[in-house]
Amino acid sequence: MSAPFRTALSGAQYLPSPNHDDRPPGITPDLLVIHNISLPPGEYGGPWISNLFLNRLDPSVHPYFKNIYQLKVSAHALVRRDGTVVQFVSLDRRAWHAGASCFQGRENCNDYSIGIELEGSDDTAYTDEQYRSLTRITREIMLFYPDITPRRITGHEHIAPGRKTDPGPAFDWTGYLDSLSRP
Repeated sequence: MSAPFRTALSGAQYLPSPNHDDRPPGITPDLLVIHNISLPPGEYGGPWISNLFLNRLDPSVHPYFKNIYQLKVSAHALVRRDGTVVQFVSLDRRAWHAGASCFQGRENCNDYSIGIELEGSDDTAYTDEQYRSLTRITREIMLFYPDITPRRITGHEHIAPGRKTDPGPAFDWTGYLDSLSRP
């Protein structure tokens, strides 16, 4: 299946989310934000994350879903526990992943960032497959957008402190950032 996106990640499964819009005029992504998500919280697998980003989450399936099924959110991509990459929004579009946020004094991170979700939780180790896929797609993103450097990769917890905690203490920042410099 060919990518329905202008800026697509190689090897990704493509599930176009309706939850995106234009970036402000003249804005090119220069920040990468790492997130985590699990639905229901602490559980992995199933279609629930995709369904949330596609506005198809059924509130009758799990009590937690009643609180979130009407949210209009997305990320550019999701890295599942097995390393599978699912892309929801073209990288040149503004995904709705960061909410109220600020990086180095600059507000509204959605305007100028790319959001990658890892299937996981703050306190559960991420898998080797996830780190391999995250490294691969980060390198690809950095080729598309050279202003995204390792110094311009951050966690949701860093751009929305006190409101968000992901990707959390289980995320190996040192190993991940070191992997970007290895061949």
